[in-house]
Amino acid sequence: MSVPVQCVLLAIAGYLLGSISCGLIVAKLAHGPNLYEVGSHSTGASNVLRSMGVKWGLVTFLGDYAKGLLAAGLGWLVTGEVWGAMLGGLMCVIGHNWPVFYGFKGGKGVAVSTAVALVCFPVPALISYAVTIAVIALLRYISLGSMIFVTLYGILVIVTKAQGDWRVIVWAILMAVICIARHHANIGRLIRGEERRIGQRIEDEKA
Repeated sequence: MSVPVQCVLLAIAGYLLGSISCGLIVAKLAHGPNLYEVGSHSTGASNVLRSMGVKWGLVTFLGDYAKGLLAAGLGWLVTGEVWGAMLGGLMCVIGHNWPVFYGFKGGKGVAVSTAVALVCFPVPALISYAVTIAVIALLRYISLGSMIFVTLYGILVIVTKAQGDWRVIVWAILMAVICIARHHANIGRLIRGEERRIGQRIEDEKA
């Protein structure tokens, strides 16, 4: 199979896998609320956590995390190289955020991104995990921790792994930019001091 064909197939597979919304599936099976109408109106694990509780938030996170592992792992399996994992994983993030099955209304791609990060470049991912967990534990802002993760991870990958490879550099920047852009409303609330911490009452606010 030629490289261009591999790229197209990996991109399609990653996107379709990402388009499966674990949050919406969990909310339906657990008779939860319409995620588009509560909290941040996102289908991701954070909104499920705030609107349905820790158990269902964790289930959603694990489901989304598994999507990222599968998409990036498939890329490794097909190509035998990291670029395959990068492509499949990135497209999974895009599918999660803009799912074709749900009118292109999805989550913010945090759980998927953290899984893809681990598959592609484990050491930078583990370092970023540790820092992110510490930040969230200390400040209790999931959104801030998420943005710190993708930013720190991107920097570490570019500095320690890229070795001048423009594909790795562009990929690391895209992963960070997509996640941060999806948190634009959270950034505004953080600046205004209105962002909700873990455990605080849910409010109907756009994200």
